[in-house]
Amino acid sequence: MIEMTIDSIRTSMLNYQRVIILKEKLSNRYLPIWIGPAEANAIALKLQDVAVARPLTHDLLQLVIGALGSSVASIVVNELRDDTFYAKIILNIDGEQMEIDSRPSDALALAVRVKVPIYAEESVLDKAGIILDPETGKPTAAGKDNESIEPTGKVNEQELKGLSAFSDFINTLDLEDFDKHKS
Repeated sequence: MIEMTIDSIRTSMLNYQRVIILKEKLSNRYLPIWIGPAEANAIALKLQDVAVARPLTHDLLQLVIGALGSSVASIVVNELRDDTFYAKIILNIDGEQMEIDSRPSDALALAVRVKVPIYAEESVLDKAGIILDPETGKPTAAGKDNESIEPTGKVNEQELKGLSAFSDFINTLDLEDFDKHKS
């Protein structure tokens, strides 16, 4: 597992959907994940320390987990299958860990509230991770050890077609833009 941070939340100009950009903590590899507008807003509100009058859904989840005597240990973006990302919320319960299946957007919204580490499985980064070329600002595929790679067969033809929406968005990214307008 690779530790990630939330780099930014973007709006795709192709279809106006929200994309959360995770960045590998110790390198320049990024992982874009499409998320819904409600989850994007919930994450952005917390990242910007905006107070809300009543608890949002993810605040409520945090309160329920705490009221039950549990705590969140971390979240993991653990799979990319059929153009869909999957995540797990890792809970500490009575000295044991329990994994709860989650959408990545909900897991990330919870993670920013409870301030726990965010991880991604290497296999997910191999499929959907990108590195931005420092000279051109254009994205390239990212493989193990952050080397730029061409498709190697780790992603089958059907998965590659499914990732085309990500490729379209990724190809519009600019390295200089990553230092500006973070949400």
